[in-house]
Amino acid sequence: MSDDETDTNLQRLRGKYVGLSGGHVFDPHFKEIAAKTISADGRRKLPYSDPATFLDATYRQDAFGRADGFADLDVALIGVPMDLGVTNRTGCRLGPRAVRSVERIGPYEHVLKVAPLAMLRVADVGDVPLRSRYSLESCHEDIEAALRTVIQAGVVPLSVGGDHSMTQAILRAVGEKRPVGLIHIDAHADTAGSYEGSRFHHGGPFRHAVLDGMIDPRRALQIGIRGTAEYLYEFSTDSGMTLVHAEEVEEHGMRHYVDVARKLVGDGPFYVSFDIDSVDPGFAPGTGTPEVGGLMPREVLTLLRGLRGLNIIGGDVVEVAPQYDPTSNTAQIAAQVLFELLCLVALRG
Repeated sequence: MSDDETDTNLQRLRGKYVGLSGGHVFDPHFKEIAAKTISADGRRKLPYSDPATFLDATYRQDAFGRADGFADLDVALIGVPMDLGVTNRTGCRLGPRAVRSVERIGPYEHVLKVAPLAMLRVADVGDVPLRSRYSLESCHEDIEAALRTVIQAGVVPLSVGGDHSMTQAILRAVGEKRPVGLIHIDAHADTAGSYEGSRFHHGGPFRHAVLDGMIDPRRALQIGIRGTAEYLYEFSTDSGMTLVHAEEVEEHGMRHYVDVARKLVGDGPFYVSFDIDSVDPGFAPGTGTPEVGGLMPREVLTLLRGLRGLNIIGGDVVEVAPQYDPTSNTAQIAAQVLFELLCLVALRG
């Protein structure tokens, strides 16, 4: 570009942009989004003000205690602060609070080109009311009952845990009328049997979900699997689940497995369960069962974004134990995944 062309371009830019507020956007798509988040004089809500909620969504108090608690909602963001099912380090009962505290997620997803909070009626409905902090079995009963209330209201549940045993209770509500497909992103397949007299631990929710008829294993992808517990997961392959190790993702690339995932779930309803330990602990150390050699955050986002347009009916983000991560990166990744799930609901076919 010549000096004259540079000067002409500078004059054009000055004429177009000097004196405009930050909320003045020309692109029609971006203008529509900016109008919902920026005032005419260029003001935006402070991301660190007011009580923290998931994705800065509106808070609906006592939703589980009211007959109309889920009226006029499309999506309920739900906390499940329970970690009685862990086999190693405790602490993911604090996961919902940590994810709520993440300030800068959204409002726009630049790959999917969507601002889900502007398209959907979304509320943080608080935490599942748990009768006892000591009884894992009663916690599962409470989680199932709470999620059934949400689903019967015709609302999509997106939950934040909490340990992965909670997904067993959620799937009993989600898959009550028919088995659903599954996209399960994890370091562990979580299809082990009962231990020490309990079938509710976080290492076995998907075995029981299949046996109880809540998941169709032929429409299930488990991806990111690795670590020392491979000998416990023969149920996955025996039942017909598609199990993909983290090393296979490195070899073939995540875009290949986007195609696999889309073919598996097809046009039918499916659920997404994301365990933060699927991500390499170099990125997400704040979890109870870290496994070296995991997925990169970008790979997780590639997979989720690749599910655009499919019939997602719910999802969860689990196993965030913030006290093991002074950087807060673990909660940041978890919040971004929650946001991606919300985007998928906004764009489902």
